[in-house]
Amino acid sequence: MSKSKRARPIKARSAPKTRSKAGTRQSAAPHHGTRANSKQARVLGLLRRPSGATIATIMQSTGWQSHSVRGFFAGVVRKKLGLKLASEKTDGGRVYRIAGGGKSGAIEPDTAAAQPSA
Repeated sequence: MSKSKRARPIKARSAPKTRSKAGTRQSAAPHHGTRANSKQARVLGLLRRPSGATIATIMQSTGWQSHSVRGFFAGVVRKKLGLKLASEKTDGGRVYRIAGGGKSGAIEPDTAAAQPSA
């Protein structure tokens, strides 16, 4: 036979604590730059070279597998950083490089904003 559940007294709940999302995000704001010695910085350095970089070169530099390199291109380079990634097929394989454009300040600081207006 099944036991019947006892009616429990209902406890009064205190008002929910509300936090300002802006306040917590400012204190834990992520650093938008890249660390000088990180894998991300190394890959971006390879992609910024005029000769560009192949997936094999980036794999050797970072120790990543090819699908991880492609995921980095899509998720970080294109979406997060907003950089335009150009690729061209050569005899040695496909070469990737960062093309001009993208979000302002993503590649280099905005020098026009720093100039005083006359």
